[in-house]
Amino acid sequence: MSTPAREALDRHATPWLFATALATTAPHFIHQPVWLSAVASALLLWAFWLWWKDQRLPGRWILIPLVGAGSAGILLEFHTLFGRDAGVAMLVMFMTMKLLELKSRRDAMVVVTLGYFLLLTHYLFSQSIPTGLWLLAAMWLVTATLIRLHGGPASSPRDTLRYAGVLSLQAVPFMLVLFLLFPRISGPLWGLPTDAHAGKTGLSDTMSPGSIAELVQNADIAFRVRFDGPLPPRQKLYWRGPVMEQFDGATWQPHKGRSPSPQLESLSPPIGYETTLEAHNQRWLLALDAPRDLPAEFSQNATLTAVTQNPINERQRFQLSASLEYRFNANEDPLVLQRNLALPAGSNPQTRALAEQWRSTNTAEGVIDKALALFAAEFTYTLQPPLLGRHSVDDFLFRSKRGFCEHYAAAFVVLMRAAGVPARVVGGYQGGEFNPLDQYLVVRQSDAHAWTEVWIKQKGWVRIDPTAAVSPSRIETGIANALAFGEPLPLLLQVRSEWVRALRYRWEAINNAWNQGVLGYNPQRQREFLSRLGLSETDWRSLAIALGSTCGLLVAGLMGWALYKHPERDPVVRLWHKALRHLARRKVDYLPWETPLDLARRVRKQHPELAEPFQRVVDAYLVARYGNTDQHLNTLRDAIAQLR
Repeated sequence: MSTPAREALDRHATPWLFATALATTAPHFIHQPVWLSAVASALLLWAFWLWWKDQRLPGRWILIPLVGAGSAGILLEFHTLFGRDAGVAMLVMFMTMKLLELKSRRDAMVVVTLGYFLLLTHYLFSQSIPTGLWLLAAMWLVTATLIRLHGGPASSPRDTLRYAGVLSLQAVPFMLVLFLLFPRISGPLWGLPTDAHAGKTGLSDTMSPGSIAELVQNADIAFRVRFDGPLPPRQKLYWRGPVMEQFDGATWQPHKGRSPSPQLESLSPPIGYETTLEAHNQRWLLALDAPRDLPAEFSQNATLTAVTQNPINERQRFQLSASLEYRFNANEDPLVLQRNLALPAGSNPQTRALAEQWRSTNTAEGVIDKALALFAAEFTYTLQPPLLGRHSVDDFLFRSKRGFCEHYAAAFVVLMRAAGVPARVVGGYQGGEFNPLDQYLVVRQSDAHAWTEVWIKQKGWVRIDPTAAVSPSRIETGIANALAFGEPLPLLLQVRSEWVRALRYRWEAINNAWNQGVLGYNPQRQREFLSRLGLSETDWRSLAIALGSTCGLLVAGLMGWALYKHPERDPVVRLWHKALRHLARRKVDYLPWETPLDLARRVRKQHPELAEPFQRVVDAYLVARYGNTDQHLNTLRDAIAQLR
């Protein structure tokens, strides 16, 4: 059945739809499998080629198998048709397939609607400033496409884009009001799908050779910190994560059972700070060692790690404090000490033999000094160590002697346990980079680190960082200065140019302001903002009243502005329409295609009694319309008065 002419799609409007589809789907190609991006691109190019050559669009016998094949491919790739990744993939596929059946304005409206909806899905992957700017430009384009579909070919592309821009700018005040006053809830307005955080990377709760070295090659920001006072020395900046006590010969992991509550004695005044933690989908806080005064939703486990019940899957801010000097569990539970002496049976015999020699002639402090001296004398700090065998610590200590922080931490703990000194591995971050523009310390994934804790009588658990013995610059100045040229560090850390660093500081300060002021505008921040405006009560009723009142004032202001800017109608034309209303009351209608002289001739035939007075009106109108003087305008008024 042919499409009715009144619904037919203007051929010259189709490129706008192609541009809409491309602008709303292209950023998703970064997150999708390569085959899916290739199929979507091929479908879009096919639709464009058919339009360019003015060829017939494919029939349903082609489109239906395409839909089935695309859905089957997505199901095989994601093992579901639901969730974030699979759902967005379906939308992208449907958008490109819809371009192959653009026959009517209704089809075009489906593309525009899909475009608006696809804009929302980008925020499931990124909420950065570039994403926001791209989506604003894409929304402008989609709105212009909608205007073009209803405006016809009369308007030029420039006029269409200008009109869409004006409409978008008129929406900005309402956008700001809704952002500031709409009731906020913790988390997103809708529940995220289960795979929304599948791509999050960060510190793991297990450690094996190479695990942290791989993470260090990522320059993403893990968290930001602003101290209430002076910045502490870099060598004191240990950000505590999971503590790993169990070792199976290859992998370290935390103890799963219950342990006594920690006993922490502060030996220095606590320092306060605020941390903005990026989503890492884990339960720990990464607090400065040793953490004090935790937020209400956090608690300290037996190993002094700050943990919460639910994984942190969105950016959050916390107020914390820490004691840089402390004594931790000086009277430790014997079962805990016994657990931290355990080693897999038959593993690493050479390491055990060396530790037994140290144990026979040294105290615990002497064994520690022996191990650190060994590392300082013969070992190399590198991100590219050779592969290790079944007895990984033996291979590392007596053959390769090349490794990263997890190698040194694991080997040190094995040496300590074999020598009878309780020890364990601590994972977290060390150091950070201070941004002088916004006064924040930036801690990246590349600052991931592993160190150790040993238990000494009357001192409790004491931090020992064996990496500091091998590469002191890693702790004092950062990883970029500790590794030799050619190591696989992120490009961001390899560039040492001062102007590049200054540019990066500025960009990260802007991003931080965006995160703190826009993305971090949570219920607490909203209450603080409203209290400054004098609204102490911030329940949903008061917010609804404030929101409705403000939007009403905005609408009234826009209406007043529109009326003020509305051009006044020509007084001659206004008087002419007044004359036509007089005729309408006498059952004489004005036909749109009639000229004033044609109307006067018809009035003379149909209503002779009105012929002479209306002819005077027509004559006066023509003179006033093209003569445009006040005298002729008065003549027209008099003629209309006589028409009554």
